[in-house]
Amino acid sequence: MKTLFYASLIFWMCISCKNEPSNKNDLLTDNKTVVFDGITDSIRPGDDFFNHVNKKWMDTAVIAEDQVGVGSYRFLNIPQQELLRNILQEVSQQEHTKGSIEQMVGDFYASGMDTLSIDARGISPIQPIMDKIEAIKDIPGMMDFVATQIKSGDYSMVAPYVSPDQENSSLNILHVAQTGLGMPDRDYYFLEDASVEAVQEAYKTYLTSLFKLVGEKDAEARAAIVYDLEKQLAQSHKTRTERRVIKENYHKMAVDELDQKQPNLGWKTLFSILGAEIDSLNISQPKYYDTLNKLLTKVPMDHWRTYLKAHSLDSHANILSTPFRDAAFEYSKALSGQAQQQPRAKQMVRRVDDQIGFALGQLYVKRYFKEEAKKRALDLVNNFQEVLEKRIDALDWMGDSTKLKAKEKLYAINKKIGYPDVWRTYDVVIERDKFFENVVALQQDDYHYELKQLNKAPNRDEWHTTPSTVTAYYNPSLNEIVFPAGILQAPYFDLYADDAVNYGGIGMVIGHEFTHAFDDQGAQYDKDGNVANWWTEDDYTKFKAKTQKISDLYAGFTVLDSIHLKGDLTVGENAADNAGIAIAYDAFKLTQQGQDSTKIGGYTPDQRFFLSIANIWRVKMREEFLRNYVMNDPHSPPIWRVNGPLMNFTPFYEAFDVRPGDRNYRPEAERIKIW
Repeated sequence: MKTLFYASLIFWMCISCKNEPSNKNDLLTDNKTVVFDGITDSIRPGDDFFNHVNKKWMDTAVIAEDQVGVGSYRFLNIPQQELLRNILQEVSQQEHTKGSIEQMVGDFYASGMDTLSIDARGISPIQPIMDKIEAIKDIPGMMDFVATQIKSGDYSMVAPYVSPDQENSSLNILHVAQTGLGMPDRDYYFLEDASVEAVQEAYKTYLTSLFKLVGEKDAEARAAIVYDLEKQLAQSHKTRTERRVIKENYHKMAVDELDQKQPNLGWKTLFSILGAEIDSLNISQPKYYDTLNKLLTKVPMDHWRTYLKAHSLDSHANILSTPFRDAAFEYSKALSGQAQQQPRAKQMVRRVDDQIGFALGQLYVKRYFKEEAKKRALDLVNNFQEVLEKRIDALDWMGDSTKLKAKEKLYAINKKIGYPDVWRTYDVVIERDKFFENVVALQQDDYHYELKQLNKAPNRDEWHTTPSTVTAYYNPSLNEIVFPAGILQAPYFDLYADDAVNYGGIGMVIGHEFTHAFDDQGAQYDKDGNVANWWTEDDYTKFKAKTQKISDLYAGFTVLDSIHLKGDLTVGENAADNAGIAIAYDAFKLTQQGQDSTKIGGYTPDQRFFLSIANIWRVKMREEFLRNYVMNDPHSPPIWRVNGPLMNFTPFYEAFDVRPGDRNYRPEAERIKIW
């Protein structure tokens, strides 16, 4: 069962140290000058600060043929994966006790590396699934197949998951979300744009290839059937922006009522097969299931069998033989621009981390994680919490009663640092010579792991990312902030660098994450994770007006000359970027260096703070990947994670003498400040 949650995931490197509100510079234990080289003086900071700092690097950076980007941000997971590969290569070459974490991760890795055996099996692992689909005679039989496959991680037209009830966060309930598409989003089926049309054609070619590989006749015609059916389903999908309105995605219904409303889906039987003992659930996007219910009788059964074959093949393509993997990669190229497939070892590192990452994570933490980083990170997070409290107190647009509720929520945030206090276990038997079966077994284990949490209080020890991942997130339904071990390392923090570098680096990250508790989505949750109104009507009206200004501003930004950002989709991340810088700057000004004016490398402390911000977003992406990113990702592209917030931040203007006439200059009255 897919674990979906309204967490905002940010792929950043960050680490932290103590940030005592005193004159003591406790980060500078052994001064090390961080040099900001590659500055382009011909680009004024007020015109384009991102390229003022990064253009020379951008002009010379080379994206590897098997990558879609290079630099910081999510691409810092690339060197991180090398550390994981070191572990996997070692443990896969040794004998271990059956069932130990070393045996499971080592043999899983080894089974996936044995491509000769995988290729020798050809289509045989998927053939039983194809045979089951071919045997489907009617709608009840089809829905039985759909439900059975869900338990093995093969999702097609129904997407159930377990997470807290948004009106009673102390209880996990079943949710069902819209699904059923093969392309990343509904918009890919309707936009008339050359780049999107290229993705459409690549997807149709991919479907055709899959059908040919399993010996289906009229493969191209079958691909057209699947595409047409998905397009009908896509018409019922809510857009990504529409799904940001939390309350509009909550429709709790009794199972009996839902079964009567959508009788063709056979909900009671489906839930019985799933093992979900429930009398009610949240159907997040009802229009999709209303449409599916109608299409089940409108569309010929042969077309549905074709649809299910396509989705089952797509779901398993990357764990089958080389021709299947090659077909999947050719489609992905249209989305990402990645020139060539990654070596098998890199692919398997990602898969082990994705599927059994909390076992691998224990080995990673033991080998690479310094325990002192956990305490130092927690110290800094605690102190940033105090800084945000002061900023809330100083807000001129929020009333006292709402401020009190905001501060209650702020101090109720649960902070998770480094790795879980309680490690997840895996109830699976991993065999060294059965890669396909290992993947399916782990997916089945994921399903049962999640199902066990149904109708219970949320597991507050659970993590939604593995410890080795370079990421951080805030989860509003649990009101928690999470910094895994993977981000608690260089280059976003250097123990021996000056405070300006560290506060401009991970300071922005931590401030950003705290702000997610109060962005356009987070603000809809109370301190306990319930969707509840803790605002006065007047305060919330003012808040919405300010977030709308953020949306409008960013909707005017472009990449690749003419592609506009989706202001309403990215508003939460953009608001967090703007506030994250301000919070980090306030914290920096409490340090000795923040109160000083001594230059390092020719730059003042404030200038180094802002240079560090630009430096951490030093990223270069392939054009195809960037186009797809703007369509689907709630984060703005890196250039606007620098230029966007800084054009609203007066201390930046003062540090770099930004003046009227500079391209990114905004009059002080127009600079947007929320938190």
